[in-house]
Amino acid sequence: MKAAKKILLLVGCVALLGVSWLMAVSAKTDADTQRELINEANAYLADEIYVRAIPLLEEASSYEDEYTAQAEALLKDAYLKLLDQSDYRDGYETLLAKQMARSAAGSDVFLEAAEYYLRVNEYDSALAVMRDGIARTGDEKLTELYEANRYAFTLRDRDYEDVTAILNGAIAVKRDGKWGIANAGGDLVIPCEYDKVSSYCNGAVVVMKDGVTYAVNTDNNRIALYHGTATDIGNMDQNVLGLKTAEGWVLANSGLYTAAPVVDEMGAASGGCVPARVGDKWGLLSAAGEGWLTQPAYDDIIRDGLGRCYAQGALFLKSGGKLRLAVGGQWVGDEYEDARPFADGWAAVKKNGKWGFINTAGEVMIDYRFEDALSFGQHLAAVKVDGLWGYVSLRGELVIEPQFLDARSFSGGYAPVLTDTGWGFISLAEYN
Repeated sequence: MKAAKKILLLVGCVALLGVSWLMAVSAKTDADTQRELINEANAYLADEIYVRAIPLLEEASSYEDEYTAQAEALLKDAYLKLLDQSDYRDGYETLLAKQMARSAAGSDVFLEAAEYYLRVNEYDSALAVMRDGIARTGDEKLTELYEANRYAFTLRDRDYEDVTAILNGAIAVKRDGKWGIANAGGDLVIPCEYDKVSSYCNGAVVVMKDGVTYAVNTDNNRIALYHGTATDIGNMDQNVLGLKTAEGWVLANSGLYTAAPVVDEMGAASGGCVPARVGDKWGLLSAAGEGWLTQPAYDDIIRDGLGRCYAQGALFLKSGGKLRLAVGGQWVGDEYEDARPFADGWAAVKKNGKWGFINTAGEVMIDYRFEDALSFGQHLAAVKVDGLWGYVSLRGELVIEPQFLDARSFSGGYAPVLTDTGWGFISLAEYN
């Protein structure tokens, strides 16, 4: 009996081992499952029965194994056949996002995604994909595609008679002979009812109407009054502006309290300083009302359209008939015939009758080839070619062809441009 029990136990163990071996041999790997699903899906694909193939390929793609790339490639092709149906379009976009999220994602998937989003007119998504792909792969094809599409724009007609430049998200605009304030896209915020307005700063605008000078907020409510007689106002930034009185120009804050000294001409604040002229010489006043930072000693200080002169630690000074760039109190670069103050990296300068662009080291970044130019704003600069204005990129390429009668710099994705019907605003798809 004992011998029989031992034999039965031995037979049982052998049988159990056999079953375990058979189960191990017959167990399928994820790769086996993928291969079977792909083979089954291919039969449907051959007959163009995509709605049957897609679930199989989605299951095959859910594994991260040997055939994942093949399954995903077939799945994307199937999705594209049914892209006019939202469920499959969503599936395709989800798969693209999954592939781009992988740490080892190559430039090819970013290119595919960017071209797809451009094709379906989803520019925001296309540009975001390109920016991400460039940051992660540095691919030149992606960069070229980005540069070729990032400057798409729309033109919004506003038929203003005149405009200044955009500052602090707002712009002074003129209609029917009166001035008001619009947002960066040209929509009126403060109606055109004033004889003159300053630029907008920290919720306030200084205005002149019927000989009275006061400040208003964005609801066009009066918030401060100048208790004297002013004949002109400058532009306001850093909470100060120039105010012209019977004695001359003085610095005033947004509450319209003034500070000495009295000067003959005054620009706008930038970088803590305000260009000011006494007699025939220019110097720099403290924007904090602390007097002269640089005594009047220069023939001229180059200012932009709003009256600002200083940015990026640099300004252009004219002395002894020579116009030079000063950086940190030192002369830098060549002599110039004309210049615009720095903005967004580079400054426009004129030599031998043509305009080009330099950096703060005085190095030429874009050759002298334009009839006129403004300094950069949001990686674009307005330039004049054959009598018309367009925009050049930091790569030196004319990315918005010259087609406008006049133009201003970009800010917040917008730039004012002059057409036959008046001043309007172009809006970059990248920002809006």
